[in-house]
Amino acid sequence: MMNDETIFSKIIRREIPADIVYEDDICLAFRDLAAQAPLHVLLIPKKAISMLSQADSEDQSLLGHLLQVAPKIAAEEGYADCFRLVMNNGAEAGQSVFHLHLHILAGRNFQWPPG
Repeated sequence: MMNDETIFSKIIRREIPADIVYEDDICLAFRDLAAQAPLHVLLIPKKAISMLSQADSEDQSLLGHLLQVAPKIAAEEGYADCFRLVMNNGAEAGQSVFHLHLHILAGRNFQWPPG
């Protein structure tokens, strides 16, 4: 269900440093080094899931947890009322690291459609 090793799994294990802004038993959030907005945090599950389409019914509460944590992180960073969540699924959709992750973006105006 998951690529054996990604940069995100190394961050979870603290083998690669990251600017961590949130952590609990289920997930970890850190600042994106290639930020696309004043706030650009990546929220990842600690469970290895390569992409959303690979999640199954047992992952339902994990996915819900990510959606509940994301607004808390945005609020703690000063963006309680205006932020964007992005989850890419597959290379053609822009996914470059095959470990499920949410982008939490805020601090600038966003266009629609996004890309």
